[in-house]
Amino acid sequence: MIDYHQPLYRPPAEANSVIIQATLGCSFNKCTFCTMYESKNFEIRTLKDIFTDIDTMASYYQDTKKMFLADGDVLCLDTKYLIQILDYAYLKFPKLRRVSVYASAFNLYDKTLEELVLLKEKGLTLIYYGIESGSYEVLKRIQKPISSQKMIDGLNKVYEAGIKSSVTVILGVAGKEYSTLHIKETANIINQVKVTYLSTLQLMLEEGRKEKFVKNFDGKFVMLNEREMIEEQKSFLEQLNTSNKVIFRSNHVSNSLLLAGTLPKDKHRLLAEVSYVLKNYLL
Repeated sequence: MIDYHQPLYRPPAEANSVIIQATLGCSFNKCTFCTMYESKNFEIRTLKDIFTDIDTMASYYQDTKKMFLADGDVLCLDTKYLIQILDYAYLKFPKLRRVSVYASAFNLYDKTLEELVLLKEKGLTLIYYGIESGSYEVLKRIQKPISSQKMIDGLNKVYEAGIKSSVTVILGVAGKEYSTLHIKETANIINQVKVTYLSTLQLMLEEGRKEKFVKNFDGKFVMLNEREMIEEQKSFLEQLNTSNKVIFRSNHVSNSLLLAGTLPKDKHRLLAEVSYVLKNYLL
């Protein structure tokens, strides 16, 4: 089997996927809320090593239909390089139907529509993408400074290319001071793009990370309590007016309230569930 370069992360939905590390670490690796790849130096693996791992996994899982290309943001790879990986993967796994990657807001914006169309034709079917917040003020403070318009442009290119997208939003990431701004501008992004999946998770800061995180809020960051997190969830759902069918989930381990539905069809039911919890359990 493969001797993975640890730590190894993958989205929950990729639990049954073959995982191939095309890169090690994250090419950006500056976000103050994230510790996933801080122990790694970013590295693009050689095609020889990647192909060797594909060969190894193909010898064990010939019937696999799903593959996830790790680590943090494989979309940073040169398009021609990524196509070679996709071609080899589909060659070695004859039943392969889905290949997915993490993408940062920066490297997705840098890809042209033509490149994304070509990647779709070569079998890239799903991109995982962290919006975190739609507020540039908040994004600057968590050291992920990209404008909402660039995120909108990037995600709309994904849709136009025919690639599915799974985006995440972090409740509580703005603290109390910027909570209203955070939710308003994040909902504004979702309302201007056509994503496939939308998930919310709640801010969790690992031991030793809070001091660094708070510092960028001028020392004034106040963590939301459980009720305030759920109130943000409610406000976010209220402001969503999606123009296409979006599968919505709040089932990450960080979430104190699990929700599942399809927007816009289930919006009123989801809001009713949140309101019931706020009224009866979080007094």
